[in-house]
Amino acid sequence: MRAGAVAAGTTLMMLLMSSPALALTRDDGDDPGPGLSVLETLGLYVALPIVLFVVIAGLVMVLDKSKKQA
Repeated sequence: MRAGAVAAGTTLMMLLMSSPALALTRDDGDDPGPGLSVLETLGLYVALPIVLFVVIAGLVMVLDKSKKQA
């Protein structure tokens, strides 16, 4: 219980004392691209990793050369 309280307190203090990394000021030569839509974001960061996981798992199961136990 004490360890959890210390960890939570430390995390909270670090979050409160940290700066936003100067994200609001633009640097010379900074040229951000257009933003992603919600569907593009979900596809890129949710659907694509799931599809890759399923493809890799499927390949591992299909190409498994070990003997099956009956």
